[in-house]
Amino acid sequence: MTIDKFVKIIMGNGLFKTFSPNELLDIFNDSSYRIKRYNKGQVIYLNNEVCNSMDVILNGDVSIQKIDEEGNVLKVAVFTITDILGANLMFSSRNVYPMTVVADTAVVILHIYEQLVIDLSQKNVEFMSGLLRTISDKTLVLTDKIDSISLKTIRMRINDFLQYEYRIQNNKKVNLNMTKKDLAERLGIQRTSLSRELNKMKKDGLIDYDSKTITIYTIN
Repeated sequence: MTIDKFVKIIMGNGLFKTFSPNELLDIFNDSSYRIKRYNKGQVIYLNNEVCNSMDVILNGDVSIQKIDEEGNVLKVAVFTITDILGANLMFSSRNVYPMTVVADTAVVILHIYEQLVIDLSQKNVEFMSGLLRTISDKTLVLTDKIDSISLKTIRMRINDFLQYEYRIQNNKKVNLNMTKKDLAERLGIQRTSLSRELNKMKKDGLIDYDSKTITIYTIN
């Protein structure tokens, strides 16, 4: 696959907003990038795999997962179209993925190799400042996730999720946009534990829920 059919999508990421389509086509050459398709459920990077590229998601959803010895999955973060992966790792002295990266759907990814990232940073100050901002934001995502799961009960994790979604959706009837299994993975808990706590919260008069929504009455 060549870069020309994805130029508009790439420009949707703030790092590339100052480049014209023709400039991007001139900058990218066959040795500086790779575009690859991944099937749903396919592992893109294994834990401890070396990071050799900065990746732009051109289509689909990707999740960062921590899998323990018993096979339990904690979904640390989910990224979608125009999001960037690997920028915070590629130039690190320990440039390996600390977790597993998995395709949640069918995915197309643009892998941009190190030298091109350096060239873009040297040629365009806005690209460089945007790259630094992206690296900082990724660090905050991980910090926020660690904070959300450390020393918190299952109910507290559910409350944090509902409060966040309420602010985003501005509606006490929160659309989940994911399965209960996906929600459990995002909260770092077992599917059965999530169902059990949701039932308790419903009995306590705090929420009501169905397969696609959770209605908030009270959060404590």
